[in-house]
Amino acid sequence: MILTDTHTHLYSEAFDEDRDLVMANAIDMGVSRFFIPAIDSTYTESMLTLEKAYPENVFLMMGLHPTYVKENYLEELSHVEEMLASRKFYAVGEIGIDLYWDKTFLKQQQEAFKLQIQWAKKYNYPIVIHCRDGFNEVFEVLEEEKGDDLYGIFHCFTGTLEQAQRAISYNMKLGIGGVLTYKNGKIDTFLNEIPVEHIVLETDAPYLAPVPYRGKRNESAYLVQVLEKLSLIYNRSKEDLAAITTENSKRVFGI
Repeated sequence: MILTDTHTHLYSEAFDEDRDLVMANAIDMGVSRFFIPAIDSTYTESMLTLEKAYPENVFLMMGLHPTYVKENYLEELSHVEEMLASRKFYAVGEIGIDLYWDKTFLKQQQEAFKLQIQWAKKYNYPIVIHCRDGFNEVFEVLEEEKGDDLYGIFHCFTGTLEQAQRAISYNMKLGIGGVLTYKNGKIDTFLNEIPVEHIVLETDAPYLAPVPYRGKRNESAYLVQVLEKLSLIYNRSKEDLAAITTENSKRVFGI
């Protein structure tokens, strides 16, 4: 059984003490493909180091996370542009809109989101969307940029059925992770109405650990808990769903 974690921050400081053990545990559980989203320029070196250590398993993205769109966002975007021009990546991400903590830089977040989508199109890369308290704002940009050259993953999808269907209409897969196991997560109430061909699995480690690890550091090995919940919702075997969701990830990332 091959599982794909389509969104995991394994370069995070949260794993500095035991990163190799965390990787080994995940691989032992069948999670052997790790797609790594960017945050900002301060993490680029640690991402490259992780890739060098696990070249067969780790696949990097490049982008500027919306909560890191601050006064220096043009400088950060310049770094993203330079990196995209310098080597191969597998997506532009994670990018999007986050209005949960601060609305001060909404205009700049929208500008950064749109520009990075255009870079993704230039390189024929998928995008990986971060959206928190910003569905309307994200959809506004996607509506402007929609087309056959726009595709990717709506990371950590926590919206409604209607929002899920709209995301899919823009050629987005839904990234499903630990929230699926939460009692108040809500997406478990309608997910079986979404064909599994539109689903990919993720952890967002070290964040959003699934039950029974909620509140603790998340790890890519815990993708198995998400898979188990998905198996109950779709009434399909874990092996079947692992194969389908991994195939879905291959369609997005091209590997």
